[in-house]
Amino acid sequence: DTAAEEATFLTKMCSHVHLLVRRDEMRASKIMQERVLNNDKLTVHWNSSTLEVLGETEVEGARIRNSVTGEESTIKSSAFFVAIGHKPNTGMFKEYLKMDDHGYLITHPDSTHTDVNGVYVCGDAQDSKYRQAVTAAGTGCMAALDAERYLTEKGII
Repeated sequence: DTAAEEATFLTKMCSHVHLLVRRDEMRASKIMQERVLNNDKLTVHWNSSTLEVLGETEVEGARIRNSVTGEESTIKSSAFFVAIGHKPNTGMFKEYLKMDDHGYLITHPDSTHTDVNGVYVCGDAQDSKYRQAVTAAGTGCMAALDAERYLTEKGII
């Protein structure tokens, strides 16, 4: 739902939003697709990708290509946002920690604890739902407190 959510959110602040979808359909949930398709301030460009962001010192638009027709066109715009989903950079922990099918590290319910004693996970590495800086900061604080408690119990600090 990432691109659909971001595009819909941007219509609250922008006069118009162009959403480039690389395929002929969105993978977003049905309700998010309906919100996008029924929003007069949103234009969906199907089977399209960005070739170039235009402008010398500031964004003036983007050159795009339709992957089916090969047609290239230009969209005038004063801003450019990339929202193509989120994939956590957790591959390095694959051998050591449990993760879900999307690469998010698994913690015990309502905590930052993993199945490995003394290893705590926070932020976007384990938050597949909210993926926001404020929640990352919150779970970062939780992990720090959990780690401090663990080190104190072990007599390390």
